Amino acid sequence: MTERAPRVVAELGRPETPEETAARKAETSRRHREGQTFTNLVIALVVSLAVVLVTVLVVVRPDPPAPPAVDYRTIAAESGSAVPLVVPDLPATWRSNSAVYDGEPVDGVATWYIGFVTPGKQFIALRQGIDANPTWLANQLDTRAETGSATIDGIVWTVYDHRDAKDAGNYAYVMTAASAGSDIVLFGTASDAEFATIASAVSDATTGKG
Repeated sequence: MTERAPRVVAELGRPETPEETAARKAETSRRHREGQTFTNLVIALVVSLAVVLVTVLVVVRPDPPAPPAVDYRTIAAESGSAVPLVVPDLPATWRSNSAVYDGEPVDGVATWYIGFVTPGKQFIALRQGIDANPTWLANQLDTRAETGSATIDGIVWTVYDHRDAKDAGNYAYVMTAASAGSDIVLFGTASDAEFATIASAVSDATTGKG
């Protein structure tokens, strides 16, 4: 086999020595490794940025805006009810998310319902049964036992505190009272203080103070 002639280095005008050949190959290998390292770094950076972007899009999402508050005062005024509906005057930090007047119910008891989100982000609802009967009230309580009473601004409320019960749901705390020919039921998950606030507003509304 014919031996390959030594590589001629143009800059030197002569064949390169074995030492120069080894140095050239080592330099070429070093540049190749550096190129691979840089490429791998770019790929890793792109992958990291993609992971961060996916995390931001999937996890860090802004809370959806709250739906507009329901104008329960206007709904009550336009209900056509022959009996005044209870319209509590509450602070601006209380927001109504539902208000429904049912003047032609199946059970014969016209009802007025308002749902509220409290300042503590809890739920309280008011349900007024007009000329209600004992059966209607019993259905609202769903066999819950009375646990006490409270007098707030002249109205005596019967209290049904079952917050410790399993699966108490939206009826964890209930207050009932009779006023001006209606049975009024307050129920929800809020604190005692927030129930006292709406009970006081109900008293003002039914006595003409509100």
